[in-house]
Amino acid sequence: MAKREGNNTKRRIAARGTVPPTELARVLGQVRYGGSALHKKRPGDYGFIPPVNPRPSKSMCDDIRHVLKSEAQSLLTKGIEHGMVSNFPAGGLPKYVWAVDSDQEPYEAKLGEDGQTYHGYRLNKANESIMRDYVLAEWRQRT
Repeated sequence: MAKREGNNTKRRIAARGTVPPTELARVLGQVRYGGSALHKKRPGDYGFIPPVNPRPSKSMCDDIRHVLKSEAQSLLTKGIEHGMVSNFPAGGLPKYVWAVDSDQEPYEAKLGEDGQTYHGYRLNKANESIMRDYVLAEWRQRT
């Protein structure tokens, strides 16, 4: 059974022009990608202990190929640069950031419980088709 796609209003890309460039620049200076062993099939260079701990209910960031930490950080940065963020309060960080890699695969990064680091996962066709199409369309318009 496919996972149901939710209707979480926080999981929406902020409309173009609604997040001031100064806020995006501030966010760029604060964000970092940490990852999560729950979303990994391959250990890569993340340094997790245990190296991977995939959960069947979680989307995998590396189900198609290895995604090294530097690439994940780059995708996070590119998503913010293009305003592919959820709405967030001034001075805060967006809960979600979206980006598309060079193979046209969309990824979603989510702010972790510590409120400082992000973990991400690929939006796959089977479980995330609506969100996947939405992110791809927005990415094409913003890049």
